[in-house]
Amino acid sequence: MAKAPQSPFGLFAIDHLLSEEERSIRDVVRSYVDDRIKPEIADWFEAGQIPARELARELGQLGVLGMHLEGYGCAGMSATAYGLACLELEAGDSGLRSLVSVQGSLAMYAIHAFGSSEHKEQWLPQMAAGETIGCFGLTEADFGSNPSGMLTNAKQDGDDWILNGSKMWITNGSVADVAVVWARTDGGIRGFIVPTDTPGFTAREIHRKMSLRASVTSELVFDEVRLPKDAVLPGVASLRGPLSCLNEARFGIAFGTLGAARDCLQTAIDYSLNRIQFDEPIASYQLTQRKLADMALELGKGMLLALHLGRLKDEHLIRPEQISLGKLNNAREALAIARECRGILGGNGITLEYPVIRHMNNLESVFTYEGTNEMHTLVIGEALTGIPAYR
Repeated sequence: MAKAPQSPFGLFAIDHLLSEEERSIRDVVRSYVDDRIKPEIADWFEAGQIPARELARELGQLGVLGMHLEGYGCAGMSATAYGLACLELEAGDSGLRSLVSVQGSLAMYAIHAFGSSEHKEQWLPQMAAGETIGCFGLTEADFGSNPSGMLTNAKQDGDDWILNGSKMWITNGSVADVAVVWARTDGGIRGFIVPTDTPGFTAREIHRKMSLRASVTSELVFDEVRLPKDAVLPGVASLRGPLSCLNEARFGIAFGTLGAARDCLQTAIDYSLNRIQFDEPIASYQLTQRKLADMALELGKGMLLALHLGRLKDEHLIRPEQISLGKLNNAREALAIARECRGILGGNGITLEYPVIRHMNNLESVFTYEGTNEMHTLVIGEALTGIPAYR
């Protein structure tokens, strides 16, 4: 006799590991995604357009922009709560989680960690409310995994700075009101706050993407951009600055990818229970059940890892190589789950009537950004052996 199906996370009793507050935050974000995002996201993805400003204001009202930061209108929630929010956002779409991640973990975190008190008071409350959108300029067309080779530079001219160069693959770039831009100076790698209406600043949206289509991706160009002396972030003068921001974003990805994977797996389970072949639902066949069991196992293991990392981060004990463990494993396994689910759906798996192909395409990007699979592998390899093998 058939029993009532369990959810993948229910199989692992994940709720037992969460506090009442964490479950409440998760449920609020899940309801927003279910009610607001899922009915629209396939159309946004197909059109390659997203109402970014409208969503930013809604996400600000929801309290998820910079939610793990203290003060200045930020919610001051735990790292684990932020991770759970990322999971639910990415169950909607990786582009939605990217909007939140870039706003909160990259742009806002950089200002919060390294900005002056004036910077924080000027920008963070508006960004937390979603009234001001930020972007983060580090990656260049020829310098992705090796940001130390960046060509973008800033030189002093009297009391001002003159910024020249370009950045590539910048989420939120074409809709941003402010950019946090990292540039080479005579005093090291410095971060600059650049209002996007500054003369000489140009943002060119990147089109013809097959992944993260419901996300704004841009190239930033700086042509003799003149900035006041107080545009520089005073708190850091090395790559430690942008790399610490990236660790904040990677932590969110360790949770977020599981949301996309969970949505794929639940879709595949529901589909297999209703898809009849040879007079039986395909869920009744051993090969299908093995696929579902293997995916549930990897999804649950990834969730246990993410929660462990969240607890470490909340106790200020987490190390960068541990964040690499989470990003590497969970992005890799989420992509594998999406691909397997696509197969279970057969021909229906390639249509936007179901979320699987959209998640699969998005996860191809998530697998690469915020540190490629190869770079995180080498971070872990160095931790295990003490020998850096990047060159």
